[in-house]
Amino acid sequence: MSRDRAQDKAEFAEFVAARSGALHRAAYLMVGETSLAQDLVQEALAKTYAAWPRLRDKGNAEAYARKAITTTAISWFRRKGWSHERSTAAPPDRATPGHADQVTQSAWLWECLLALPVRQRAAIVLRYYEDLTEAQTAETMGCAVGTVKSQVSAGLAKLRQQLGDDADVLPLDTLTTGR
Repeated sequence: MSRDRAQDKAEFAEFVAARSGALHRAAYLMVGETSLAQDLVQEALAKTYAAWPRLRDKGNAEAYARKAITTTAISWFRRKGWSHERSTAAPPDRATPGHADQVTQSAWLWECLLALPVRQRAAIVLRYYEDLTEAQTAETMGCAVGTVKSQVSAGLAKLRQQLGDDADVLPLDTLTTGR
């Protein structure tokens, strides 16, 4: 094995050790299932490893892997018959007090997020969970900045509609004034 190839393998292993947790969290937020998120990260890491020798700046490896996660998730959702979403007609009742109320509220918000179409969910996750700019989100999703803006706007509008009078449980007003 050549020195360059051995160095590439070592650098990639270091990248995986350092960033796979963050990549898995982002994948989970996009697809909503642990095992599916693991599959998604593995596929993205395989694509990143294949491209590793061509990456000029290894500092961009995470952006490359995140883009692979996003585009793969979107393509999985577009396939006919793919039905891993667990959306419900109505959010669960949130009447229990204390900690149980917080857990129920979290699950309820999660169900609302999962009910969004995958591109809207991906745009919201990338913009507000991953804290990417609109331009970075557009690059990751492989679309125009205007598309990111419309996907985020439509997604937030649907979340506000689902949340109704409880829209104050999320800082939606501050989300729309982000970068």
